[in-house]
Amino acid sequence: MTPSLPPQYEVRVLGPEHEEWARAICIQTNLFHSPLWPVVYPENKTQRAYQSFRASHYLIKHQIDSGKSLGIFDKEYQYKRPESVATGGKLYWNLDDESATESDLAEQMDFPLLSIAMAYDGIDELDVAQIEPLIATLPLFGTTYHALEERDQRDPTSWKPTARGQVLMRNATNTLQSYSGRGLMRLLAEEMMRRSAAEGFRGIQIETVSDAVQKVWSTPPAPFKATIISQIHTTTFEEKNESGEVVYPLRPANVNIAKIWVDL
Repeated sequence: MTPSLPPQYEVRVLGPEHEEWARAICIQTNLFHSPLWPVVYPENKTQRAYQSFRASHYLIKHQIDSGKSLGIFDKEYQYKRPESVATGGKLYWNLDDESATESDLAEQMDFPLLSIAMAYDGIDELDVAQIEPLIATLPLFGTTYHALEERDQRDPTSWKPTARGQVLMRNATNTLQSYSGRGLMRLLAEEMMRRSAAEGFRGIQIETVSDAVQKVWSTPPAPFKATIISQIHTTTFEEKNESGEVVYPLRPANVNIAKIWVDL
């Protein structure tokens, strides 16, 4: 039996007013707490977080504008600063303050949104040119997606959407560290599956860079069925550099990276 969301929390469709909050959650959790990014990019994390925050505006906005991105909100959230109450929450990052620590950035996120599941209708493809600044900040982001694409053996016509409301593309699943370990990611994922199925979508595709996220999406509740389309492991993934030498660009991270398809 799927556990239900505790009454303290509420799932809502994300709107434009949540875009900065969602970006901050995505960047802060990825750059400091992911099993991949802080391992492969251990230096200048705050600077890289700010750069990624600026560069991720298009990606997050595209998914919020779709009306398909969900968030969990804490209805009993206690604001850290009185001035946050008037706006229902606020982000206080100073993108020029590179002395800020991970805990500083977390403290400056004063809003009730605590977990996000970003998604967009597959018919509205991403503009690759607008993703390039983010890839420039996190080059291995491009490396991982390219590797999964190379290993995807499907005929594109077998799964790609031909109209709106067929395929949901998932990108970014993040929960604030202070709320982790409560099963919220699974609850939000399964809620998205149910909502998408009710809306008539036939499938959801997601790329995972966390064993926990892969477990959730590869073992969905019935009647949904999951297939791992392609995958790599960071310790064994290799490519050749400009000199023709074999290198392992994702070491020393130790995580499976997968592309998963869920039939709804």
